[in-house]
Amino acid sequence: MKTERPVWDIVKWLWGRAQGNRLQTSVNALLGVAQVAMSLLSVYAVKRAIDIASHAREGSLYAAVLLMGGIVLADFALGIAGTWVRNILGVRAQNRMQRQMLERVLRSEWQGKGAHHSGDVLNRLEGDVTAVVVFLTETIPGALATLLLFAGAFCYLFSMDSKLALVTVIIVPVCVILSRVYVRKMRRLNRDVRDSDSGIQSVMQEIVQNMLVIKTLESSGLMLGRLSEAHAGLRRNVVRRTWFSVLSNLTVNLGFAVSYLVAFGWSALRLSTGTLTFGGMTAFLQLVNKIQSPARNLARLIPQTVGVLTAAERLMELEAVPEETAGKPEVLHAPCGVEFEGVTFRYEPGGRDVFKNFSHTFRPGTSTAVIGETGAGKTTLVRLMLALLRPTEGRVAIGETRQELTNLHRCNFVYVPQGNTLMSGTVRENLLLGKPDATDEELREALRKSCCEFVFEMADGMGTLCSEHGGGLSEGQAQRIAIARALLRDRPIMLFDEATSALDPDTECRLLENIRLMSDKTLIFITHRMAVCDYCDDVLKLEKHI
Repeated sequence: MKTERPVWDIVKWLWGRAQGNRLQTSVNALLGVAQVAMSLLSVYAVKRAIDIASHAREGSLYAAVLLMGGIVLADFALGIAGTWVRNILGVRAQNRMQRQMLERVLRSEWQGKGAHHSGDVLNRLEGDVTAVVVFLTETIPGALATLLLFAGAFCYLFSMDSKLALVTVIIVPVCVILSRVYVRKMRRLNRDVRDSDSGIQSVMQEIVQNMLVIKTLESSGLMLGRLSEAHAGLRRNVVRRTWFSVLSNLTVNLGFAVSYLVAFGWSALRLSTGTLTFGGMTAFLQLVNKIQSPARNLARLIPQTVGVLTAAERLMELEAVPEETAGKPEVLHAPCGVEFEGVTFRYEPGGRDVFKNFSHTFRPGTSTAVIGETGAGKTTLVRLMLALLRPTEGRVAIGETRQELTNLHRCNFVYVPQGNTLMSGTVRENLLLGKPDATDEELREALRKSCCEFVFEMADGMGTLCSEHGGGLSEGQAQRIAIARALLRDRPIMLFDEATSALDPDTECRLLENIRLMSDKTLIFITHRMAVCDYCDDVLKLEKHI
């Protein structure tokens, strides 16, 4: 996943992303051109004012000063306009690309062991997306304006003194030659820094998400030690990158300094011999600065380009995960069954067979309890039914016509995973994830079926706020609300993965009775509890393959 991609492939990817940001890029480019025009015009205005003041030319000094003031005000207005464009359109562009990338991640095939840590994915969706958007909408238009300023200042200076103009830009070819070596080395260093930063975010995210476990295991010191190791790795990589950057900048800046001293000495000599006015010398030095300043900016563009190459490469890795089958969801009517036909499955080539030539039919409208020791494949069975995984051999079929099951059939399932799966927000907002247009009466009915009468006794009822992972509720309460959410989805096949593990026996019995009343549903319970088996038509015992 971390192999260095060809630069041309990354450039083509960036070009594709630039298409959606043409408005901001164009506006920034136009503002940049206008600022270049004001910059060059200011050189002329200053030279004119000085020459008039020193009586080297005729004209009104007041008009010359007014012209300078008008240029300053125009430049000030352009700066304000640029700030608004960067802030307003920039946020919109960043939000759009972030949404597009997250949508692409959601369309990706489910990775059994996870190709990327969730903290690493968030780091890419935040830091790398920002780097790409800023480069496309600000850096590139700024670079075009910088090139225009460089060309304009060079032509202006060349018209005044061709030899000085050529001496001033002699450092540029040297920078171009050295840039190839610089880019290759800087790409590796920059990638190390970004990966270290992702590692830090991954560690911090795990600490925050598992705070209760860490506190009860009294492992705070151990986890903070891991964070310190990640911080140390980032510091080492930043130091290496900084040393390389400092040495590179020192070399380039030394060349620019020598070039400026030559220009100053040349113009001073001409002034002393009377072949150049004081205003002309001022214009010389301003133009040299306006040539060297863009050249410096273009030199700084190299590390920015390296940074965006790294950011784009990391985002391309997210897109490298294959997409699920695209198309319209294939809705089937209840009752609906699922059949496993000679299914063999292993997570890795050459690995252990979780299933080997496994066949079983979950008949339409029946209830089945799936039991078995840990590692027997209960969770894998659910993932195969939800088309998160594909059989290594054999097939999984669904419905009367026994179509091969794909992700397009996932719309026919309701899944209640084990553990607390509530999100931050109100009880109502959690329920509406199952059916966004559900009425209050439908919400109350789902709560009653899932034995959630306790919600009606809360001061705010369905408006009660829950923190992350249903904080403020007991595990049993959170499980029942998750089941209510599933009942609202109302699909022909319902999968419950240890969904009643936190319930007391009486509540569990009432809940199972309510679920069994839905006679047109195919119910599948992944369970270790024999009480659940008593409520089912069939019991499937899975055996672990050695």
